[in-house]
Parts: sequence; C-alpha cells; structure tokens
Amino acid sequence: MGSQIFSIFLPAALALVMFGLGLSLTVADFARVVKYPKAAIVALTCQIVVLPAICYGLVVLFGLNGVLAVGMMLLVASPGGTSANLFSHLAGGDVALNITLTAINSVLAVFTLPLVVALAVARFMADDASIGLQPAKLLQVFAVVLVPVAIGMWVRRRYIGWTERMQKPVKIASVVVLALAVTFSIVGNFKLLLANSDTLGPVALLLSVLSLAVGYGVPRLLRVERRQAIASAMEIGIHNAALAITVAVSVLGSEPMAVPAGIYGSVMFVPAAIAAYLLTRKRSEKLVNVA
Repeated sequence: MGSQIFSIFLPAALALVMFGLGLSLTVADFARVVKYPKAAIVALTCQIVVLPAICYGLVVLFGLNGVLAVGMMLLVASPGGTSANLFSHLAGGDVALNITLTAINSVLAVFTLPLVVALAVARFMADDASIGLQPAKLLQVFAVVLVPVAIGMWVRRRYIGWTERMQKPVKIASVVVLALAVTFSIVGNFKLLLANSDTLGPVALLLSVLSLAVGYGVPRLLRVERRQAIASAMEIGIHNAALAITVAVSVLGSEPMAVPAGIYGSVMFVPAAIAAYLLTRKRSEKLVNVA
C-alpha cells in the first residue's frame, strides 16, 4: 500500500516542483543563451557529456551493478535542481545564467535522459528486458518534465500578480517535496541501502564534489568569466534528485533504482554549501586585495 501511495504521490509532487520552475521562467530565459554562448555551451557540454562519463567511471570503480548502477546514471542524467539558483546567488554567481541553463537543461533532458538510461540498462542490466524506456515511457518523461513547466510559464505570462505571490510558497513546497521523496526512497529501501552503504555513500558524495569541481574548473580553464563559472558549478553540481526518483519509481517501476538519487539528495547540499562558502570567501579576498 505504501509503495502505491509513493508511486502516486511522486508524479504529482514533481509536477508541483516543475510547475514552480515554470513560474520562474520566461521565453527570454531560453533566448538569453545568445548572450552567454560560450558559458552556456561549456556548461551544457559538462552536464551532458563529461559528467555521465565521470559517473560511469565511479560506478565501475566502486563495483556498483544492476539497478543501483542504472539509478546512479539516471541521477547524473537529470538536469539541475531548483536549489541551484539559491546556491549560485549565495556564492555570487550569475543567477540569470543559472535560469537559462535550467530552462535549456530541462528541455534537453527529455532526450538525453532516456539515452543515458538506455545505455546504462544495456551495460548493467542487459538480462532484464522489463527495465527500459519504451516509447510510452518516453511520453511519461515528457509529461513529468516539460508539461508542468509549460503550464507554469503560461500562468506566469497570464497571471503575473498571482505568480509573484506564489513563487515563494511554491519554492518552499519544492524543498518539502525533495525531502519527502528522499525520505521515502531511503526508508522504503533501507535494507538495500545498508547492504550497499560502503559504495553508495562514497559514490554519491564523490559525484557531488566532482560535479561542482568540473562545473567550476572547466569553464575557468576555458576562460569563462568567474560569475558565470560559479553559476555553471551550481547548475551542474546540484542535480534534480526528485526527478530521478520519480522517473525510477513511476516511469521505470523500480524503487531500488531510486536509492542512489535518494542518497545523493541527502548529501549534495553539504558539498554545495562548502563550495558556496569557499567561492564567496575567495571573492571577498580578491576584493580586499584590489582595494
């Protein structure tokens, strides 16, 4: 019964989160990529190409297999979480770029997420034909990712006053939804978690740290402006764990596959907070030296 409630609750809860994202977006946010072409291309390449490769390396290195390996790849294929904007703001990042990256990533994820999952299933679960993203399931991914965002954008355009009043409550609700999704995922699969605690925890933590490092380091190496690099770090370093959990449970029908995202969702804020503090401190020291 609990599993049935969980599978019903998750899509509805995620729809609220994505609707809230839509309330914060306009068409201009998608077009703004023209203003930041280099920063956006570098960040999106890191998100779509580099991170899945790193995650795959971690999965193989730590010996994860089956649904847990696929679940970790599903997580890394999910776009940035809604908390990325907040952490970017705290660290002095270019929040406008964050919004643009979130908007574009959410659209691209409809295509890239199924591809990464299909490759992961073929690599780690080739003997299980029941797991996979058939055309009907692709439509479900589209429904849970883009439809609520589109509705939110339409509401923002049509009812701007109501939108401004509701943005804060919806953001709070999004945090609550993430907390509940993570809690349900961990509690519902506690035995599986305990049996793999020596691998899942380190992999999730390392993925979080490496995502932040790649998100900041690669743009800086390619001479992307510092505030934009911070935005990239937070966008790439904070994945949408709620989306990964929902796709695992409601689309792919596998609660164990949601466990990696649940673990990641419970640890990712610590590296993100430390990164934000260090980046803010570095900025303060630079300002003092200039003065």
